[in-house]
Amino acid sequence: MSNPYQQALGRTLIDRTIRERIVLVGVIFDGHDESETEESLDELAQLIDTAGAVEVARMTQRRDSPDSTFFIGKGKAQELKELCLAVDSDTVVFDNELTPGQQYNLEKLLGRTAIDRTAVILDIFAQNAHTLEGKAQVELALLRYKLPRLRRGISEAMSQQGAGIGSRGPGETKLEVDRRRIQDKIAKLSRDLIDLANNRREQAKGRSRSGLGAVAIVGYTNAGKSTLLNHLTDAGVLVENRLFATLDPTTRRLALPGGEPVLVSDTVGFVRRLPHGLVESFKSTLEVAVLGDLLIHVVDSTAVDPAGQILAVREVLTDIGAGDVPELLVFNKADMAPDVAEELVASHPGSVAISAVTGAGIDDLLRTIGDRMRAISVVVELLIPYDRGDIVASVHREGEVVSTANEENGMRIRARLGDASTGRLSQFVVDQSDDRTVAAS
Repeated sequence: MSNPYQQALGRTLIDRTIRERIVLVGVIFDGHDESETEESLDELAQLIDTAGAVEVARMTQRRDSPDSTFFIGKGKAQELKELCLAVDSDTVVFDNELTPGQQYNLEKLLGRTAIDRTAVILDIFAQNAHTLEGKAQVELALLRYKLPRLRRGISEAMSQQGAGIGSRGPGETKLEVDRRRIQDKIAKLSRDLIDLANNRREQAKGRSRSGLGAVAIVGYTNAGKSTLLNHLTDAGVLVENRLFATLDPTTRRLALPGGEPVLVSDTVGFVRRLPHGLVESFKSTLEVAVLGDLLIHVVDSTAVDPAGQILAVREVLTDIGAGDVPELLVFNKADMAPDVAEELVASHPGSVAISAVTGAGIDDLLRTIGDRMRAISVVVELLIPYDRGDIVASVHREGEVVSTANEENGMRIRARLGDASTGRLSQFVVDQSDDRTVAAS
């Protein structure tokens, strides 16, 4: 049986033993209209549904700035209390981030749990993390979120084990002891994640030495990234019509139409206002995007605001250092909204419309990926002795052979190769030309 400390830290932020009844709260600030707020609340409703709860009511208020005590005004907070009583809600969820003080004041006034959008997203991530690294990343984000919100109720539960002679320094309160314990846990998780990230980088170096190009699938949550990876590579990744159904990246090998192989990786989905703590915690996992040669940015054609989702994804990519990686926009679910998909492709030159479920447009997508990868590759001319069949096989395996010719001293091969392969085969290189302009055109 876990001790009280583990119980306190291990609890997710929404109790899923019953279907919790949630009241949503959104604030319309200057520069934003009511439709934007309603759209954001609709997405929040999806998030709480994914977390295992249900919306029973919602409330909005227009304000110039957040109230320092309750985020919403005092009168509106009292109105919220009456609404919660009327619908018998268990929890209130704010679409905006609450300070620890605002959260405490709201819970004291409302007589029930008050959390924010960040807490809901953290809860979903806690449910869906399965690998050692994923669990550590989520726990780190949760602890960072909980630390400033630590209060005596949780502290006492966490401190039952630690009470006694020698367990505390002179004058320390239980709250201070437990705050220090969380800080120590955060430090340990941070060290563990650094080690895991180093291992991941070594694996990435191994893949780089193999000469294979790297493609990362990114996009808004539930845009169809995992479905696309499964269609392209038979990866067998879990696919559900739920937000953040998969968190842990999956990498598979894919042969492009020209024969050249690439490594394709799925990534965690993004969302508007993705908590900064989560972005920080998942940076090592998201390095697959930073280190990629090409990003396949999957966009849901049926979304209410595709442009807003594209912007949200690009903001996160910039935050993690992947803003300069070449991007290919792919408008998915074109079978459900063909007219919209066609308009989106027309307004985004170079993009592709597909259906990852039916396979429509996949051939066009593969050709486009091949063209983009060739556009960033270099054409290399090699002279390989006839007794080095292993090198000839390696060139065919790692790149795209443009032409071959038999000569007196060996086989002359022109091929598009990645930088790693070119470096490894440098002793056989007789001529090298940058063919990017030709390929791009």
